[in-house]
Amino acid sequence: MTTKKTETVIAHEGRPAEGPINRPVTRGSTVSFRSLDAFEAEAANTDLRNASRYGRVGNPNSRDFEHVMAALEGGYGTITACSGLAVIACALNAFAAPGAHILVVDTVYGPVRRFCEKRLRPLGVDVEYYDPMIGAGIAKLVRQNTKIIYLESPGSKTFEVQDVPAIAAAVKGKGVVTMIDNTWATPVFFQPLPLGVDISLHAITKYIGGHSDLFLGAAVCASKEHYYALRNYAIESGQCAGPDDLYMALRGLRTLDVRLRRHEENARKVIDWLKTRAEVKRILYPALADCPGHQHWKRDFKGASGLFSVILKTKSKDDLKKFIDGLEYFPLGYSWGGYESLIVPLHLDGERSATKFAEEGQAVRLHIGLENPDDLIADLAAGFERMKS
Repeated sequence: MTTKKTETVIAHEGRPAEGPINRPVTRGSTVSFRSLDAFEAEAANTDLRNASRYGRVGNPNSRDFEHVMAALEGGYGTITACSGLAVIACALNAFAAPGAHILVVDTVYGPVRRFCEKRLRPLGVDVEYYDPMIGAGIAKLVRQNTKIIYLESPGSKTFEVQDVPAIAAAVKGKGVVTMIDNTWATPVFFQPLPLGVDISLHAITKYIGGHSDLFLGAAVCASKEHYYALRNYAIESGQCAGPDDLYMALRGLRTLDVRLRRHEENARKVIDWLKTRAEVKRILYPALADCPGHQHWKRDFKGASGLFSVILKTKSKDDLKKFIDGLEYFPLGYSWGGYESLIVPLHLDGERSATKFAEEGQAVRLHIGLENPDDLIADLAAGFERMKS
């Protein structure tokens, strides 16, 4: 057979050969065996991708989901954990040690920065933040003890798109593990492993789960070496994911392609309208030509999701309150990636140390859901009208 396309992988991989199309939830901690030979054979099984010896190692729901994620990313194997942050913490801990130097993009997700500062740095890990637009210049920051380069593309809040192939190529063969948060694009719109990245990280909680009702994280490793280093760390530190969340994540993933394309379609319609509004100073979205790294998005990505930021011209907190309060289809809420639209106010200059975002104005992050975009536009228009009162 020819290589399966993404849509076919989403629909068919990780399904039982016979029986229920969607494998039922398998809840259980202990895996029992009827003979010593079978018990010892499984204990000697070195392929942890297909192990079945204990609930944390080889639950059928985790095997199904991990198989699909590896197939989508073109990786060797997948590790799952109880949340996106949990799997990121696993990846950082697995490859960093006291005395190590790690490079973290300055636009990194806030909780990851806090983990680096409050957990890694006190343990003797030297954390250095770098400009997201550095590209191949990252090579100048690499030291003999550099162990990790952490990317997030596009970046949190301000959506700079990194030159991922240039960064990966600049450190190839130097013993540095490159890892990237790929939650915004998912494997449908971006596949970093073929571009040279070692580990692709996902908050499955968001687009892949798709319904705002689960917590799950996944790390897809390009190589057997990195898979076993990370998998063994996860086992040794007690990290795993629950079967119910894994079941719901795989069920959500089956519609990921069609949902994500509708998110993009709706977002572009709302953005086109926002560009006509006098209240809007700037829209931060990788598909727009003025987004830093837009050329990288255009080269490497197959689409753009429904998450972006908007800087309003007003500096007044009262104006921001009038705009947000009363919105019907944009509840205030953290996270994103579900079927629903969301809004959250942003502080764009408080979580950087290597660069500065100097643009003034009140800022909000919008997640455009699966509602009719005309209704979303009317809701936002009413918010702008409240600002005038």
